[in-house]
Amino acid sequence: MSVTSEAAAEVPAAGHPGGRLFARAEFGADPSRACHSLVRRLPAGTDAVTVRANLAVLTERHPALRDMQMFDETLDVTAGDTVAHRRRAREAGRAVNGAPVVARAVVLDYADGAADLVLVAHRRAVDRCALDALAAALADPALPVDLPEPAADAGPPQDGPPPELPWGLGDPAGAGRTGTVVLTATTVARDAAALPVAATAAVLAGYSGTEHAEFALITGGPRTPDTQRPVSLRAGAATSVGELLDAAARAAAPGGEPLSGVPAVGVVLTEDSAGDVYRPVLAPLFPVTLAWQYDTDGTLNGVLHYDEGVLDPVIAGQFAGHVDRLVGALAQAPAGTPVGDIELVDTGEAAAIVAAGRTPARGDTVAAAVHELFRQVAAARPDAPALTDENRTLSYAELDARSDTVAGALRAHGVAPGDRVGVCLDRDADLVVALLGVLKAGAAYVPMDATYPAERLVHTVTDSGARTVLSSAPGFPAVDGVTVLHPGELSRAGGEPVPDPGADPDDIAYVIYTSGSTGRPKGVAVPHRNVGALLAATARDFRLGPADTWTLFHSSAFDFSVWEIWGALLTGGHLVVVPYFVARSPEDFHDLLVRHRVTVLNQTPSAFATLKEVDLRGSAELAVRLVIFGGEPLDVRMLQDWFGRHPHTRCRVVNMFGITETTVHVTSQTLTPQNTGAASRSVGRALPGWSVSVRDAAGRVQPFGVPGEIWVGGAGVASHYLNQEELTAARFVSDPVTGERLYRSGDLGRLRPDGRLDHLGRIDGQVKVRGFRIELGEIRSVLLEDPNVTAAAVVLGGDTDDAADVRLDAYVVARHDAVSVADLRRRAARYLPDYMVPATFTLLSELPLTVNGKVDVSRLEPAAEVAADTPGTAAGEPADDPVLRVWREVLGKQVGPDDDFFAFGGNSLLAVRLSGALRRAGLPPVSLRELYVHPTAAEVSALISGRETA
Repeated sequence: MSVTSEAAAEVPAAGHPGGRLFARAEFGADPSRACHSLVRRLPAGTDAVTVRANLAVLTERHPALRDMQMFDETLDVTAGDTVAHRRRAREAGRAVNGAPVVARAVVLDYADGAADLVLVAHRRAVDRCALDALAAALADPALPVDLPEPAADAGPPQDGPPPELPWGLGDPAGAGRTGTVVLTATTVARDAAALPVAATAAVLAGYSGTEHAEFALITGGPRTPDTQRPVSLRAGAATSVGELLDAAARAAAPGGEPLSGVPAVGVVLTEDSAGDVYRPVLAPLFPVTLAWQYDTDGTLNGVLHYDEGVLDPVIAGQFAGHVDRLVGALAQAPAGTPVGDIELVDTGEAAAIVAAGRTPARGDTVAAAVHELFRQVAAARPDAPALTDENRTLSYAELDARSDTVAGALRAHGVAPGDRVGVCLDRDADLVVALLGVLKAGAAYVPMDATYPAERLVHTVTDSGARTVLSSAPGFPAVDGVTVLHPGELSRAGGEPVPDPGADPDDIAYVIYTSGSTGRPKGVAVPHRNVGALLAATARDFRLGPADTWTLFHSSAFDFSVWEIWGALLTGGHLVVVPYFVARSPEDFHDLLVRHRVTVLNQTPSAFATLKEVDLRGSAELAVRLVIFGGEPLDVRMLQDWFGRHPHTRCRVVNMFGITETTVHVTSQTLTPQNTGAASRSVGRALPGWSVSVRDAAGRVQPFGVPGEIWVGGAGVASHYLNQEELTAARFVSDPVTGERLYRSGDLGRLRPDGRLDHLGRIDGQVKVRGFRIELGEIRSVLLEDPNVTAAAVVLGGDTDDAADVRLDAYVVARHDAVSVADLRRRAARYLPDYMVPATFTLLSELPLTVNGKVDVSRLEPAAEVAADTPGTAAGEPADDPVLRVWREVLGKQVGPDDDFFAFGGNSLLAVRLSGALRRAGLPPVSLRELYVHPTAAEVSALISGRETA
């Protein structure tokens, strides 16, 4: 059905653009989404009896009105009474169900003789223009009206999930529940129709971080038929206000292509009719629907309708407020003003958002040096076990005494308070004794992994300014002016320990080197007080105490070790040092957990994935009561079978986000089986004493839900980068909102209204591979330092959803054909730790570029073989050897019997997979230690044969 009158243009039902959108409820099945309503005061003397008689007259002339519903009610109140207002609003908000009933009229008669007509219609058949004409005809049937038969429905309503808005943070369980937010009424001098369109575009572009905003637009009015069309407006920060308003005015003009689907956001823009109360929609026609009305005098008013499955109610209020703000700002701004100069978030809102991301510190925080806190625990628990490795267990008193001896020996060798001492030791009790001894000497320890290449060790020692290094490695590289001491020398030093130098909590406790984009690692200097604050923020919540047994699983050069070592020793717990090869064998590590009845387990998700599989296969019971994830993003779905064996009521699982520069951990999120059904990106709220906020490139606070760079503040922020004043100034900044010192993390995230943080990855070229934070630029820089290399690119390859398959792929342009992959690999291994050496090296004549001159990553394909020029490769050789068949199954490459597992992209996680594949093939598994000694299929075959004949 459609309506025409002398004052209204014809609106054919079957063909008008709205028919494609409203004939089928593509977003849910609620008919309210496709209905609108009009309340009109009837002329004096016109009541329900008159309207019913007029409808009868119209029905005789126009059979199409036969199915129109008509109701009336007499209210014993005046038209201005609150009861009358509520009744009008209720009737105006009740939908009609569509064909054959596409409209309903209700006449409300009041005690003062006034009467209102409430007309509700399905927009498919009666648009805004037709609704106005129908209301007029029901009051005066003499008006000429054309009511053709309504168009056939396009089909039954289709239920389904609504479109998603990444920033909307809607709850899928709330899909179908709707809410409204009133948009502030505004009087503008110009562009009343264009302003809502322009403001919506600017806010959407700001929220999505794009140059263009796309949404649906429906326009119409009492004298203008409805049109609906998709809109794409350039509304980025550089767009001028004048350009945006001109484009919005063109978009709001009649015409355009009809919508082909239902987008997430739509604007319904209608010219107002004096005296009427018009509701453009009764429920969100789109998941997010901005229904605006404008009058000829420039008055704007509107309502935001939203679906809670798409938009969180807090985000809905925020979004509506920002659109309101932009309407007023665009109306006042000079035409040449860049849109980016108009801030979405005002000062008060920014302060509120920052406050939401802050967790107040607990009152029991004590500012003290790490070793002073340890002495307090040792004095209280002298005979309790403190530290265990493969060969021995030290009590707290013994650990205290041995570290005192180390401190005295260091001072005797010239180490002074404030110095930095390198520590490069294997993972055993001596490592922890040394670290504690360095602190007691008043120095800061600089941990180095014993597996690092010589060049990296030299850089760390030189850059840190360490004059003394503790190392048991016979081949530790010599550095001019640096004394290398064996821990045995210190333990034999004897004598009385020197007096405690009385470290200030602000003194540096340790310097950990992380990957740097300049091609060399950068040293992060962390004060003592930060470590104490971390334990104060977590110990009560995690119930850390003397009953706990922890593992030192991670390298001391990885900041997770700071949490493991001091988390155990500063809370009276028992720390078990995990030997290097045990840490790389899930079976052996699981045995260690069972044997020592470990209660607190810290893992990267990659390492835990393999440990979990061992646990599920075995029968031995773990004593673990707390699992803490860190180091890399966690896919919570991997925990489903873990919770099946270890209920969350007995074993608490916590996901933590953190950065070396903010003292290991920043946020925490306790996980339950309910969390595993969805791929949540939440890492929880800030720890007590910490804060998180999300900022744009200019440092402005981003609204809730809107992605940006994560800035971290509070008790964990490190002191500085060693010897890098410019980088320190760029990354450790003063907050323009609070004046607080914050760290710009380079991580991408969004803040939820409840203060929880979603971690969305890295903004720059930094990646995580098996828990290690890696700057791709550092690897590229090392490759480019080779005089035979003219260009290079390094990208993350493999299956990023499979931690074992994630790899680094290098693409190199060489100066001449004589350069080989083997040469490139050997040189990279001299400067980079093994986890940073690319798994594949591909030689190219040139790097593919985009039109913008950047490397076109999409056109980079790794060579079919990782080291095709490696001696012994026999890609076409038949895999008669069952070990070789397993080799090729795991690596996915045609490796030869003499090809090195690790040179062909193998890593510790793939080694675990290899061991399992050998077992499934009926062959004895090999340990990681054995694989390091026998890294080829031929050698493993010989190893297995030797076992069988023994």
